[in-house]
Amino acid sequence: MFLNIRSGLFNLRKSEYCQPLTGRTPNPSTSANYQYVDFEALNISYMKCLSSASRSVTDPRDGKQVALKKMPNVFQNLVSCKRVFRELKMLCFFKHENVLSALDILQPPHIDYFEEIYVVTELMQSDLHKIIVSPQPLSSDHAKVFLYQILRGLKYLHSAGILHRDIKPGNLLVNSNCVLKICDFGLARVEESDESRHMTQEVVTQYYRAPEILMGSRHYSNSIDIWSVGCIFAELLGRRILFQAQSPIQQLDLITDLLGTPSMEAMRTACEGARAHILRGPHKQPSLPVLYTLSSQATHEAVHLLCRMLVFDQSKRISAKDALAHPYLDEGRLRYHTCMCKCCYTRSSGRVYTSDFEPVTSLKFDDGFEKNLSSVRQVKEIIHQFILEQQKGSRVPLCINPQSAAFRSFIR
Repeated sequence: MFLNIRSGLFNLRKSEYCQPLTGRTPNPSTSANYQYVDFEALNISYMKCLSSASRSVTDPRDGKQVALKKMPNVFQNLVSCKRVFRELKMLCFFKHENVLSALDILQPPHIDYFEEIYVVTELMQSDLHKIIVSPQPLSSDHAKVFLYQILRGLKYLHSAGILHRDIKPGNLLVNSNCVLKICDFGLARVEESDESRHMTQEVVTQYYRAPEILMGSRHYSNSIDIWSVGCIFAELLGRRILFQAQSPIQQLDLITDLLGTPSMEAMRTACEGARAHILRGPHKQPSLPVLYTLSSQATHEAVHLLCRMLVFDQSKRISAKDALAHPYLDEGRLRYHTCMCKCCYTRSSGRVYTSDFEPVTSLKFDDGFEKNLSSVRQVKEIIHQFILEQQKGSRVPLCINPQSAAFRSFIR
């Protein structure tokens, strides 16, 4: 996978594994009014550019290449199916260029045979992890335009009251035009305003986990996502993971090696054991100047923004909105809206720019539906009905061709 700049545009060479599937209409005398997504034309090998649960397919209704994401084992237990339902509703709720959303959901079978869900999304040929570990050089322009899009999508999510809780390079998809979308909302949830309500600590891949979670805080804010973005920003600059430890305690030690020993105020939400661990150790001074050694791209502006993200005290961490206003991202904003976005367009008279470069939503995502879900069967019926309701548009519903040999390989 390579990144090239041609005529001022970022381009990703499309993966050879992104092979289209043919769509065909079933025999009208034997089938309902829908179209098949047929797997016959695909080499039976998982795509390296998508997750093992996704395939590149061609929508038979319009010929566009899209991704088909499989959500397997949905109804194993109540926690699992509630989480999948939440993710499904979020995918249908999102309307933002830098956040992956559902284009369609495949027609479900009869509820007695309903065990997995297939979601159609925009096809994204790669992800930021694959780009970072590739041998392709990344310029400061790459870092700026990627970071700008991450924060742009995150600002939207946070405006909807949503914490992603698993921001990492592998969950940042990138398409052939280098447009980036945040994906994987399996751990996402609505931000809890009541600090007495405990929130799970089993979130965020360890290398990108904020110190308040490492220290056992029972309540945290959307600033945990900003910490993760800071770690990714450093990884973009240095092409290596910033904090890479074997255990959560070692992860915390690496963080304090860089940021210094936190104040008691900064540890106010930490559990007693984590606070005691910090206080037992030697007092550490901050070593933030080491960030300048990440690469030649670690300029004063870059390190200044990075330091605003990597703040131990979550209440003092920069927000997505304020980070987007940082001068480091001015060039990334200009490049994105000059030749990459869909919100601006070009006329014969010149480029027409949107009035709002970083839009938010006025609607909060409502998770109230979860409160009355009490059994797997109940959730299964509700999800089944929810999918059917999404099919009530003018487009012909899609259905998997179950006779396809390649499909049988896909479902195993």
